Amino acid sequence: MPRGEGRMERGGAKGAKKKEPAAKMKGNIRAFFSYYKPHKKLFVVDLCSSFTIAVCNLFYPFITRMMMNELVPDKELQLIIVWAAVLLGIYVVKALLTYVVGFWGHVLGVRIQADMRRQFFAHVERLPFSYFDETKTGTIVSRIVNDLFDTSELAHHGPEDTFTSLISIVGAIVMLLFVSPWLSLIVFLYVPLMVLFAVKMRRRMQAAFTKSRETIAEVNASVESSVSGIRVSKAYTAEEREEEKFDRANGEFRRARSEAYRYMGIFQGGMSIFNDVLYLIALVAGGLFLYFGIITEVGDYTAFILYITMLLTPIRTLINLFEQIQDGLSGFIRFREVLAVPPEQDPEHPVSVGLMHGDIVFDNVSFAYKTTGGAAAGEDVLSHVSFTVKEGTTVALVGPSGGGKTTICHLIPRFYDADAGRITIGGIGVDEVTRKTLRRSIGMVAQDVFLYGGTVRENIAYGDLSATDEQIVQAARRANVHEFVKTLPDGYDTEIGERGVKLSGGQKQRISIARAFLKDPPILILDEATSALDNMTEMQIQHSLTELSHGRTCLVVAHRLSTVKNADEILVLRGGKITERGTHAELLALGGEYAELYKYQFREA
Repeated sequence: MPRGEGRMERGGAKGAKKKEPAAKMKGNIRAFFSYYKPHKKLFVVDLCSSFTIAVCNLFYPFITRMMMNELVPDKELQLIIVWAAVLLGIYVVKALLTYVVGFWGHVLGVRIQADMRRQFFAHVERLPFSYFDETKTGTIVSRIVNDLFDTSELAHHGPEDTFTSLISIVGAIVMLLFVSPWLSLIVFLYVPLMVLFAVKMRRRMQAAFTKSRETIAEVNASVESSVSGIRVSKAYTAEEREEEKFDRANGEFRRARSEAYRYMGIFQGGMSIFNDVLYLIALVAGGLFLYFGIITEVGDYTAFILYITMLLTPIRTLINLFEQIQDGLSGFIRFREVLAVPPEQDPEHPVSVGLMHGDIVFDNVSFAYKTTGGAAAGEDVLSHVSFTVKEGTTVALVGPSGGGKTTICHLIPRFYDADAGRITIGGIGVDEVTRKTLRRSIGMVAQDVFLYGGTVRENIAYGDLSATDEQIVQAARRANVHEFVKTLPDGYDTEIGERGVKLSGGQKQRISIARAFLKDPPILILDEATSALDNMTEMQIQHSLTELSHGRTCLVVAHRLSTVKNADEILVLRGGKITERGTHAELLALGGEYAELYKYQFREA
């Protein structure tokens, strides 16, 4: 390749790289202003009020100049009073409009913030499990709370202050030209230096404020993790360890924020000296012009200085706005990063069914967990797995940890999608129906029960949000939890605390089972539903699970083999493959891995 062509290609590549951030920034700005569309009437009112306030500010130097040059020398007392009254009226109008901007402008910001939060939360609710596997809860909370708060402040003050400042600057420039074009030219030759300095510093501040956003998210994640695990840290007297972890994250935030404020200080200090020098230039140049007779009226000189002050005031406003712009824009960019993560996708033309019934078939299914970017996070968790769960029967999955049992449970409701092979229910692929249809057909009771902060009634009703009180009570009776609920201070309206912290493990599990009874799905998945319970509680809950499983297609994951002896078929998984299959009696007679596991547990018992 000729050298010239190589240089041209490298130059073109560099040019393309420079254009990418600019294109992204333009896209972010367009997206930011799109949130004003539902509130454009309020936005127009806010801007019109700001515009009128800026115009009102231009009258004081103008009236001052007229009084000093004409009315006072001519002793026009009546006109002085009239123009004073006019100025007072302008100030009253300005005060009313300032109220409109202060109140309705903030209301506009709050409404935009609410729209963004609604969109953010709805999007997060539809993100795939892989996103939550790699993203800390505290980071998500930081983006929806901290980032969007600053973004809403920018939504209010950004356009309003920028618009008002620009109008004031343009108005001041026009009036300066009206007073003295030559004196104004000296001032205007100086202004580009201020703009050049501001542009250079903006880039550095953008990077620094983005870094501080990332570190505060880590602080929030550290707090969320430590508070959620407070019982563990206290039990292991690890409070100091948690404090050290927090101090590290907090220290990173302190350093990142300090760096951001260092650039902010340089920016503000630089702009301050630029402003003061501009004021000095105007003062000295105006004085010389008056001295040499280039301008002849003291009122013109006074008006010029006042208009210079008017020019500097919006510039100072823009300087102070810069921090808010950096904070709000970096928060909005982080908000957009989450929105850019693809949500779970349904087929374009889904099969229309009510609830899904029939045999569950795994046909040569393979799967490996992925990163958010789509790359494999490790080796296959399942490798060419095939089996069938006949409708109305129970199939149990057993074997050592890491064999792929829970993964199978997660593939059926499409918490994750298989990499190869096919999964069908009643002959229909799970990827041929909407996720809502699929998941409405499946009930899950897991080892790690999650209960929402709220009442017993609300948590049971999660199985069917349209259920009546009678249906909720009936579900609780079938789960053998009704008698316990009656002993609570407020019965079904008793608050159970965050994640059901006020309940025992068995009580939480029973509420989870009641939730599944209320849902009444044709397919049931029990993922080690009793493994964390004591033997007595397990026996009591096993009775509820047996009733819950009756007449349903059921898949059971269990480590305690005594709970799956009556399954229609038992599959033994190791290393992502099925190594044995059969009934309890058949597998014992086979004398393989299942028999060894059963003998070992029986001996331990």
